[in-house]
Amino acid sequence: MSIRVFLVDDHAVFRSGVRAELSREADMAVVGEAGGVGEAVAGIKTARPDVVLLDVHMPDGGGVAVLQGIDPGPVCLALSVSDAAEDVIAVIRAGARGYVTKTISGPELAEGIRRVAAGDAVFSPRLAGFVLDSFTGRSPVPEPQLDPELDSLTPRELEVLRLLARGYTYREIAETLFISVKTVETHASNVLRKTQQSNRNALTRWAHRRRID
Repeated sequence: MSIRVFLVDDHAVFRSGVRAELSREADMAVVGEAGGVGEAVAGIKTARPDVVLLDVHMPDGGGVAVLQGIDPGPVCLALSVSDAAEDVIAVIRAGARGYVTKTISGPELAEGIRRVAAGDAVFSPRLAGFVLDSFTGRSPVPEPQLDPELDSLTPRELEVLRLLARGYTYREIAETLFISVKTVETHASNVLRKTQQSNRNALTRWAHRRRID
């Protein structure tokens, strides 16, 4: 029997790419997709998938909101550009069975889907440590401090900021996030304005001081 997969991501191009990758797998079938929380909750209830591939950051609430809105049944595997500890722990606490980043290859993603469908937990390298530390109490994620400039950023702007801080070019960011270079430039301009930084070098230092990398 095929593993029934539902895709949740606010970028249609990314969903198309994942759908194309999974179409090569004889034991998988994509039974639905959604670009927002409300659409995802309704679609999952109708399609009754075995596994939900779930983006963490979306404009209307993100992966945690989807997890909170669906009934028990499908297994959820978070698939995100973010590898921040707070994102990993938030979705696992909300009920996801694993967390992989969007740098994963198509065959690796398919294997991750098989594993969570079989009851295993799946994490990209180094992310499992965040969960173990959090749940054993050795290194809990602290409550975030108030930071008006950081809080003013949208989820997409925060993703762009994180990649900028890692030294990605605009083109590399565009390819990673499946958006145009022009859109990256717009987000980067908004980030500079909201954080009150004069250039990319200053922005990178600002991000590193806040451990955004």
